Amino acid sequence: MATILRDGDLGLLSGKVAVIGYGSQGHAHALNLRDSGIQVEVGLREGSASWEAAEAAGLGVRTIAEAVGGAQLVAILLPDQVQPQVFAEHVAPSLAPGAAVLFAHGFNVLYERVAPAGANDVIMVAPKGPGHVVRRLFTEGYGTPALIAVHQDASGRARDLALAYAVGIGAGRAGILETTFKEETETDLFGEQAVLCGGTAELVRAGFETLVAAGYQPEIAYYECLHELKLIVDLMWEGGLAGMRYSISDTAEFGDYTRGRRVIDEHVREAMKAILDDIQSGAFAREWVEDMENGEARLKAMRAEAAQTALETVGKELRSLMHRAGDH
Repeated sequence: MATILRDGDLGLLSGKVAVIGYGSQGHAHALNLRDSGIQVEVGLREGSASWEAAEAAGLGVRTIAEAVGGAQLVAILLPDQVQPQVFAEHVAPSLAPGAAVLFAHGFNVLYERVAPAGANDVIMVAPKGPGHVVRRLFTEGYGTPALIAVHQDASGRARDLALAYAVGIGAGRAGILETTFKEETETDLFGEQAVLCGGTAELVRAGFETLVAAGYQPEIAYYECLHELKLIVDLMWEGGLAGMRYSISDTAEFGDYTRGRRVIDEHVREAMKAILDDIQSGAFAREWVEDMENGEARLKAMRAEAAQTALETVGKELRSLMHRAGDH
């Protein structure tokens, strides 16, 4: 069993922490660190739409190069697509030789798209939740679990710095787990593709389309295959599969045991293994990087196509009705 860590020495973060980016993770890390007593400065591009929001939250904001200058630790919390260019043009020239560089996901380091100099610690703190949850739970006195990893230990205390940072954003309250950049990246990509995003989205869409093709009303199909999914996932989150099965009806539980494996059968498991093989071999990374370098043409085309499906158009109308009802 893995060891769950909870403690870190915040005193190690005695200098400035530069948080680069103020999006989902950036705003949460910056505010949580600030509230933990850490000196934080947000680095943004000139003209960034987030500049005013960060200042309104009481944070110091400067250009990326200015924020990086003199920082003890630089947290790169930007989308994977833009990190290499921003690091090369704005971070590396201003980075102090002994500064630590932190990432919340290992993709660019693992695939060598970003490679800080050998004099810099390279560490990761990856909260297991979106930024708004990381922030909300922190303000409520709780925390979001996080993974930590060390890719490059130039100072001899890189692991301790990662632990301190994780505690600073509240992860110590929920549990910190050690991993590697390789393990975090590959398991994260697999989880997203096979289960959390790709697998779930296609399961919902297939269920919806099966019911509609059989003559059932699209609205009923939407409620059954998408709307109620949150209720089931919340039960899983709270009590695991056993907790979910305890709370549903016996009819639903019997159907779960007898039909679930007919949907997720050996063919699906083989497909999952092939997806993992693509990740481990670097094939997925090469495919995604190629699309990044082509202006994300494939991603944009697939996004536009998905927006036009019946599942999305029916869902948009039903969600609008539910939201309007909630206003009364």
